[in-house]
Amino acid sequence: MSEQKIQPMDVTGPSLEEAIDKGLEKLGLTRNDVIIEIVEEGSKGVLGIGARDAVVRLTPLHVPPPARTPEPPKAPVPSKPPAPSRPAAVESVPAVDDEQALAPSSSPEELEEEATVGKEILDGLLQMMGIKAALKARKVESGAETSWLLDLQGQDLGMLIGRRGETLDALQYLTRLMVNHRLQRRSSLSLDVESYKSRREISLRRLAERMAAQARDLGRTVTLEPMPANERRIIHMALQDDKSVRTESVGEGDRRKVTIIPNRQK
Repeated sequence: MSEQKIQPMDVTGPSLEEAIDKGLEKLGLTRNDVIIEIVEEGSKGVLGIGARDAVVRLTPLHVPPPARTPEPPKAPVPSKPPAPSRPAAVESVPAVDDEQALAPSSSPEELEEEATVGKEILDGLLQMMGIKAALKARKVESGAETSWLLDLQGQDLGMLIGRRGETLDALQYLTRLMVNHRLQRRSSLSLDVESYKSRREISLRRLAERMAAQARDLGRTVTLEPMPANERRIIHMALQDDKSVRTESVGEGDRRKVTIIPNRQK
């Protein structure tokens, strides 16, 4: 019997979430069972003009189960008085995709095991995507916290970063999810591509300093472009010790942004 090949599926929908849900329903799988690639983010257009559907590519991590063929109805049989029923035993399974349901890794040995398992899983994902990259693991110290970072090195890896790092964030989420499932504890493993996050953090800190100076000089609030939560945090942290300004996040969802507000002189 020949081995069945895993084929990716492209799915369209009015939004990314609707396209993903539509594809998962067709495959009969969950988010834990597939690699999700964003082919086209889609657009709502202007007043509905120029709108484009979102397109995602779902690659199963294993062969989806075949659809069940409904059985033909059976001839009725004489019923007997029902016997007293007992409630079925329900097995409690931890929700591995809910990070709050799992205890975090704590000891140096557990953190190192995270890095080893994460490297193995990420290697497998890259092979499935046909991407060649070297993985370098290193410790990251942040105050009293220690974690491991896997930095992917290679050529033409921009596709793994995506627009504003969105693809990289999705790959990190998927890798963490699979490490959580394997180790049954919450992973703090992080991913980077060609030190993109390090370079981006330096750029954001410089931006924060320039915009803070502008807010002070002009005496008015400066609003930055919308950013994801991790990048907004870098701006806040960069200016937390600057007594001449304060920072606030405003807006909703993907349009949330940082404002830099000059403090009034006494």
